[in-house]
Amino acid sequence: ALQLLRHGRIRRGRLGVTGQNVSLTRRLVRLHGLEQETGVLVLSVQEASPADQANVLPGDVIVRFDDAPVSGVDDLHRLLIEDQIGVPSTVAVLRGAELKQLPIVPVED
Repeated sequence: ALQLLRHGRIRRGRLGVTGQNVSLTRRLVRLHGLEQETGVLVLSVQEASPADQANVLPGDVIVRFDDAPVSGVDDLHRLLIEDQIGVPSTVAVLRGAELKQLPIVPVED
């Protein structure tokens, strides 16, 4: 609420993806020791966005942002708070059966 008073709006970080919540297979959850059974399926990546520069691809499933599990779009929004804007971070994606750690720097939305 302090942000709202200071800036007249809530400042958020943005990665530049559109996504939807998706279930993960039990095998992948076990294989990578994930805490959750859902993630964010990347439907599209905005050109020249942080996600594009980090090599996030459509079809990737975001499962972690820095050290926090991402079980859905709401988690991702909650994690992309003002403090993350411009801060080098890591996004973990499942690409097929492989878990990739991609360096990313959120920009202001």
